[in-house]
Amino acid sequence: MDDVASQFIAANETAIQLTVALLLGALIGIERGWVARGKKSGERVAGIRTHSLVGLLGGIAALLAETVTVWILPLAFLAVALIALVAYRARMEQSQDYSITGLVGLLLTFCFGAVAVAVDLVLATACAVVTAVVLDNKQEIHGLLNKLQAHELDAGLKLLLISAVMLPLLPNRGMGPGEVLNPYEIWWLVVLIASISFVGYFAIRVGGTEKGILFTGLFAGLSSSTALTLHFARQSRRNPVLSPMLAAGILLACGTMFPRILLYATVISPGLVPQLLLPIALMGLTLYVPALVIWYRQRQALKVDHPLSQNPLELRVALLFGALLALIMVLGEWLRELLGEAGIYLLAASSGLADVDAITLSLSRMSLTTIDASTAVLGIIIAAAVNNLVKAGMAITVGTPPVGRRVAVPMLLSLVVGLTVAWLV
Repeated sequence: MDDVASQFIAANETAIQLTVALLLGALIGIERGWVARGKKSGERVAGIRTHSLVGLLGGIAALLAETVTVWILPLAFLAVALIALVAYRARMEQSQDYSITGLVGLLLTFCFGAVAVAVDLVLATACAVVTAVVLDNKQEIHGLLNKLQAHELDAGLKLLLISAVMLPLLPNRGMGPGEVLNPYEIWWLVVLIASISFVGYFAIRVGGTEKGILFTGLFAGLSSSTALTLHFARQSRRNPVLSPMLAAGILLACGTMFPRILLYATVISPGLVPQLLLPIALMGLTLYVPALVIWYRQRQALKVDHPLSQNPLELRVALLFGALLALIMVLGEWLRELLGEAGIYLLAASSGLADVDAITLSLSRMSLTTIDASTAVLGIIIAAAVNNLVKAGMAITVGTPPVGRRVAVPMLLSLVVGLTVAWLV
């Protein structure tokens, strides 16, 4: 049966491609026709029929370009563009509407038909759907743009600069003592910290104080709870009234770190999971439960939104944190070389000063070859405990006293519980 279907598709591939080109044009045409549904027949420059035919024309032009001459496709595109320009100019003189969105949509429809035949059906379909969504959400997009402030746009462009421009240019290889300094990975952490502050700012602005803080905490827990702790601790200084909810966000992010550790171990070395599950679960619960209690008690106090920090992108803090990470990596390598390969636990502790992901991945791999499972489990727990201790210190020193108290106590409890259970198991 599958062979028959494959033969049918192969025999009718061109017809299927042209049909898709026609349907993609109809998709754009439906949206355009809906927008202009109040106009009389003939007043619309291009509706569902015109867009459908333009999509089909793009497909036929691409087909002829393959079989006759490559010049047919660009000439057909220019012909459609000239006809559309004449029509839209005439309408502009009558309606005084200077928007060229409809013109661009019509030209894209031609391109989608050509892509469906000459390049890839799935790509053409995806582009057409995205175009239809953009065209259909004019009011929403303009509304968001009107709400955007100058410093927010500036922050977004800076984030794109450090992530899309600078990050790919950095070498992704080890340098320095023991080749522990990887410029790409260090800058990636800088981007991550900056991104968390950016996402947190807009999450609070869009979803409100309560939902925004909790969402940001969960988001950061899936990436970098250390960066979130630093950001929320600083925010508590600027908005002391938010200290309880910010503490709940920190605990939520730090608790979410433990399922992430378990996931890494499951993927790389499933044999670690039975010994790792109990201490990891208990350490996570000792943070989740206080976070939920704080949220439940403080949620009524956040019905009224509070002023936000005016800096959506904590770039200076991210750069300082990246420099600190590089220093810790160098010190950790020096300690490892000083004590030799037997210093697994010291290496785990020094790695946990900055991050738990790298040491979790390393020990999980090592458990398959060079160290036993119990050593790897205890090393991972030590790294997580030290990392929580560092974050508790951040909350105490950088944040307000209420944030420090609410974060430090569960963190210390999590540390004691995790180390005790890991040692006994």
